[in-house]
Amino acid sequence: MFLGAHMSIAGGLHMAFDRIRAVDGTALQIFTRNQRQWKIPPLTKYDIELFTVAREEWGDYPIAAHDSYLINLASPDKELVRRSRSGFSQELQRVEALSIPFLVTHPGSHLGQGVEAGIKRYAANLDKAIEDSDTRSCLVLLETTAGQGTNLGSTFEELARIIELSAHPDRLGVCFDTCHAFAAGHDIRTPEAYAATFDAFDRTIGLDRLKFFHVNDTKTPLGSRKDRHEHIGQGEIGIPGFRNLMQDPRFSNVPKTLETPKEPDLKDDVRNLNILRELAGKA
Repeated sequence: MFLGAHMSIAGGLHMAFDRIRAVDGTALQIFTRNQRQWKIPPLTKYDIELFTVAREEWGDYPIAAHDSYLINLASPDKELVRRSRSGFSQELQRVEALSIPFLVTHPGSHLGQGVEAGIKRYAANLDKAIEDSDTRSCLVLLETTAGQGTNLGSTFEELARIIELSAHPDRLGVCFDTCHAFAAGHDIRTPEAYAATFDAFDRTIGLDRLKFFHVNDTKTPLGSRKDRHEHIGQGEIGIPGFRNLMQDPRFSNVPKTLETPKEPDLKDDVRNLNILRELAGKA
């Protein structure tokens, strides 16, 4: 079982490993840079060496990076698309330089232009960014979204359509965020609802493309289309929903990371991870 959290890179990329070790995590997600700025500083050889050594000390566990929230490859704005393509291409180059296998990304917002138009723009710009990056190994994981506003990716059909349109489907997978999916209307609280949700995912996308989970409870009701993360068991999904996931043998080796609220002491992560381990019978 690979279970961990998103960790800060404050003090350097390598510091994320000190933090994940502090909570006994065996899966990790990071940003590779300040995700609230367009400017991307170059990775130095020293940065990469520090990261590599710290990772080896942590162990042979899965890691993903998340791209900047500023990036919108589905935008109709030409200048934003230009910056987004460049930014995403550089993100791919950074994760490949760091030997990170996954880059998680939100599928963008169509900004009033319509879902199909947004999906077509997104797929075309994603392809261009992949090609411009000249990378070969990293998988881009399209994250399930809550469907706020004009955001794409709240339905399995939208994610499947992006993959269908892409010229690089071999580079694409999915990250399933429990909070986002629930807010989008995909219930996992009962065994029956859970089975129906993942049966639909399998029919539409294929479970073989599901490479990563974000395990987050949610403050808002089923179908609310609002992205509001909550501690495990304290939100609308509740303990039964996470028990269904943690005891599903199909996903026992799929990495799962928290994105729940926390303080610098990481006690919230420890508590949430302990709950998930207990639900999996691994405590």
